[in-house]
Amino acid sequence: MILKIIYSIFIGVLFAVLVGVGIAAFYPEPKPPEYPSALKIPREGGLNQPVFNELKGEQEEFDRLEKAFEQNLETYNRNVSIIAIVASIITLVVSLTLFGKLLLIADGLLLGGVLTLLYSIIRGFGSGNNKFQFIIVSLSFTVALILGYIKLAKPPKA
Repeated sequence: MILKIIYSIFIGVLFAVLVGVGIAAFYPEPKPPEYPSALKIPREGGLNQPVFNELKGEQEEFDRLEKAFEQNLETYNRNVSIIAIVASIITLVVSLTLFGKLLLIADGLLLGGVLTLLYSIIRGFGSGNNKFQFIIVSLSFTVALILGYIKLAKPPKA
């Protein structure tokens, strides 16, 4: 009995990791801009006006690139959240329908779907969009209620 529980947990965790790694492999995260090396090195004797203007220009360019990266990352997090929630819902449906007779695998996939749903919520919070976060959490809550009813509260068929 303990071995079956451990196996189900293992299947669930492994599935959630598989989804996360799969997303990272086929939809890579945007790369942050590299901080200009000229701004990393302290200068002896202070800065004269031409050097100051040059460094200021490099800093402004880096700030512009950093802002663009943050916007790209927010979009990326939103897209990953959507991909993960779709994978989660598909997995939950499959675990409740196709694997209904194989409880060991069904329970593992069910846990994997729930963990992937949690991953989707976490990535959704990185989207920087409160309405999107609300939609993801609301959808997750609805899925959890339906899942709880089907798996735990639904009366058995006669």
